[in-house]
Amino acid sequence: MNKFEELEAFVAVVDQNGFSRAADILGVAKSILSRRVSELENRLGVQLMQRTTRKLSLTDTGRHFYQRSVNLLSDLDEAEQMVSEASCSLSGKIKLAAPLGIGIGQLSKPIAEFMELHSEVEIAVDLNDRQVDLVAEGFDLAVRIGHLQDSSLIARKLANVRFAVCASPDYLEKYGEPQHPSELSEHQVMVYSNVQVGQQWHFYDDNKRISPRVKYRLSANNGELLARAASHGLAITAGPLFYLQEYIDRGELVPILKAFPNPDAGMYAVYPPGRLVSRRVKMLSDYLFEHFRGNSI
Repeated sequence: MNKFEELEAFVAVVDQNGFSRAADILGVAKSILSRRVSELENRLGVQLMQRTTRKLSLTDTGRHFYQRSVNLLSDLDEAEQMVSEASCSLSGKIKLAAPLGIGIGQLSKPIAEFMELHSEVEIAVDLNDRQVDLVAEGFDLAVRIGHLQDSSLIARKLANVRFAVCASPDYLEKYGEPQHPSELSEHQVMVYSNVQVGQQWHFYDDNKRISPRVKYRLSANNGELLARAASHGLAITAGPLFYLQEYIDRGELVPILKAFPNPDAGMYAVYPPGRLVSRRVKMLSDYLFEHFRGNSI
């Protein structure tokens, strides 16, 4: 009985969504892989996955066990890399989560450069505007925007994120331009649904916070969609300039309420708490830090 091989087999089958591809990745026969997973289930006395000729799916117990297994194998890999004589050459996989807009617009270049420098590193990027659970979903690193809510996470600030409130010229011609945040209650706005409305739609006037009542018909969990909808004259939008700047440059959106700025937020590299940070993850974080150097985006 080799517990490591059993865990490795189980995780590979889940990651590759089947025994055949997992067997190819691990370089063993499909029958051996199937036996290892069966022996693991027999030893634990539970069913971890349901198998049919067309589909493989995890049971509830299997989902929980998978996340713990990923963490265990990752920790072992990190520990081996730290003491290995070959650790001067980075290798292994990094699982990275980031918002869609940041990932495409800001991270693609430094990630490509980092991988050019370290040819044996693999990076799996999950672009999703929802806030992932780093521990439960087995992420090594995440890039997040805003004011961090979870104080248990280990965070490193990479850059400042600038915000703006914008509307299209057509909208402003039809409905007029609000001169004060309180006038937003008379306008249509759009809401980024991953942030509470009060956190998104607030302003400062001489250090006094202003939280206008707003009404909205459109909400979305992606800022790019909101920017495009605003450019078509639907409503007023508020968001980071990395979404809005190209529309402003083309004259499709106009910044408004510039006398009442929304304070800059931060872009952070975030690590799961209580886990050994591998050298490859630390060096990727260092590379991102040097790439942005605390600038504004």
